[in-house]
Amino acid sequence: MSTYRLAQRLSPQGTVVRAGTVDFGAGEFVLIGGPCSIESAAQMSAAAAGVRAAGGAMLRGGAYKPRSSPYDFQGLGDAGLPLIAEAGAAAGLPVVVEALAESHVGRVAAYADMLQIGARNMQNVPLLRCAARTGLPILLKRGPAATLDELLLAAEYILLEGNERVVLCERGIRGFDRHTRNVCDLGGALRLKELTHLPVLLDPSHASGRRSLIEPLTLAAAAAGLDGALVEVHPQPEEALCDAAQAIDLADFARLAGRVRAVRSVLATREAYQPV
Repeated sequence: MSTYRLAQRLSPQGTVVRAGTVDFGAGEFVLIGGPCSIESAAQMSAAAAGVRAAGGAMLRGGAYKPRSSPYDFQGLGDAGLPLIAEAGAAAGLPVVVEALAESHVGRVAAYADMLQIGARNMQNVPLLRCAARTGLPILLKRGPAATLDELLLAAEYILLEGNERVVLCERGIRGFDRHTRNVCDLGGALRLKELTHLPVLLDPSHASGRRSLIEPLTLAAAAAGLDGALVEVHPQPEEALCDAAQAIDLADFARLAGRVRAVRSVLATREAYQPV
């Protein structure tokens, strides 16, 4: 018997997870866009409007940032939460925000439609349990050195709390080559689709760390059959206070969204075609 009893796939039909007005795992490729960190009301308003205009389904943004260096921008903290909530509401987009600690969970839950548990906290069991008890959908990112089994067991902690609204996210695992920030494990993400009934997304921004690779990796995920992508989008990427090198601008996001739709349309046409 699988050690992740609730997360394992027992039938071909997967679980559909609703976050606000967005359904993950329902057959659509869900694009989530927004900046790495919430910086200002103007920045979030512009990002939300651009994501919405391009056809993005959800707005992302970090209020609390777990940076490798304590000298880097750490986010606006609590002050950032109303900014993303207001921007999302104005654009008609549900929002997803990361909670770094148990003390953040209640505050994030008051503003967000979905809670994110980041890669560094994937095995923070008290945080997983605390987030699960809100009843909100949880976006759970794979740790940089975590196996697929470890990711699924982390999801199991959430499921055991009675919260079945879990979406998994592949964001790259640690490698040795400096030309990409991480190793994009697309094969691992596809294997997750075989192992679990939960929806699976790709974060091409963290997986590559390079602006030029975000579009091709997202298109690969869309063509391969994943359930969506979490993309870092900034109105002015060169001025971003966090992860500027892996953020795309609004025009690039609009082009990406259009190409995702084209890829999905071609796949749908091929699936519908039955040769005589």
